[in-house]
Amino acid sequence: MALNRKRWFQVHGWLSLPVWAVFCFVCITGTIAVISHELTWLTNRDARAENPRGLPPQPLPALVEAVERVVPGAEIRQVMVFEPYLVTAVGFAMPGKPPAIAYVNPYTAEVQAINHGLTFIGFMRALHGWLLFPWHHSWSVGYYLVAAMSIVTLGALVTGVVIYKRFWRAYMRPQLRPAAGTRVLLGDLHRLAGAWSLWFLLVIGATGLWYLVQAVLWHSGTHVWEDPAPVALHELPLTSGEPPARIALVQALGAAQRALPEMQPRWVSFPEHNRAHYGIAGSGDNILYDAQSWRALVNPWTGEVDAVRTPAAMNALQTVAHIADPLHYGTFGGLWTKAIWFVFGLLLSAMSVTGFLIWRKRTFGAVRKPAPRHAAARVAPAEGARP
Repeated sequence: MALNRKRWFQVHGWLSLPVWAVFCFVCITGTIAVISHELTWLTNRDARAENPRGLPPQPLPALVEAVERVVPGAEIRQVMVFEPYLVTAVGFAMPGKPPAIAYVNPYTAEVQAINHGLTFIGFMRALHGWLLFPWHHSWSVGYYLVAAMSIVTLGALVTGVVIYKRFWRAYMRPQLRPAAGTRVLLGDLHRLAGAWSLWFLLVIGATGLWYLVQAVLWHSGTHVWEDPAPVALHELPLTSGEPPARIALVQALGAAQRALPEMQPRWVSFPEHNRAHYGIAGSGDNILYDAQSWRALVNPWTGEVDAVRTPAAMNALQTVAHIADPLHYGTFGGLWTKAIWFVFGLLLSAMSVTGFLIWRKRTFGAVRKPAPRHAAARVAPAEGARP
């Protein structure tokens, strides 16, 4: 049965109204998450990579050595490189203490702070990604709930285009009528923001749908990437009591760069056990891929590169897995694309609010609206005829 415009409008409303509060919350937290690095720079002086003397960036091993000097006995676990205006984060553990993160100035190698809790960036990503619901093995109710909002987004996009058939007029002749009343103005704002945000809704909805598919894959035990093979037993060093010494980080980085000269290291994970590798990942010459797309696994005992990962060797599913985040958060073009994503994130958040207000005014306004005069005239004689 074909749907008329009224029915399409009802579908458009009911797509989001039952979960309106969650949808609105996800939109707002996602908008903030897009600029969480910049908000951290603004609000936390210790997170800034100030460089008044114009020094070149220090090599990652020098930053790790700085942490080991400041925190003797620290077991370094990973290194994370952010934007040039932010510190480099070095994660470490100490016996009997929770994991911590050292904020290291990448130009001076100064340890500016030690963070023992969740960072603002991590908090916003977790709040937006799974609403801080706990994880049970490889799934979370919150993650499913947030990812399901992609259906709402794509459904609102399709039904909105059907309802607002001549949406392209909003590009040539945008219409706002503040003098026509609140309801008309809300409708104008909603349609105008929707028309200009069609591309954004498509990007956010499509990448969000991938996150939903990813959740199902995790839940079913299907891996996009196979777990790396551990170091072969015959390659483990033989010792007589003393723990063996693995190669230094500088050697591991050198081996990774020789294998992947186009890679710009952004993330390093240290071996967690004797058969684990150095994991060195980074970005390359294609900005659409995330900072894990180029990756080398370096044998910590021989210095050999046992496996590499590059976008050119990825299948379709792996490619989607590595371009979803840059597209969803608008990080692929630096500050400019982040600013665009932030503005359209605000528009999407505002659309969820105006959509709800329009629905409320239509629903409760219709209930409160006085009966038409001709209807009252038909009722009056019957009431006057009472004895």
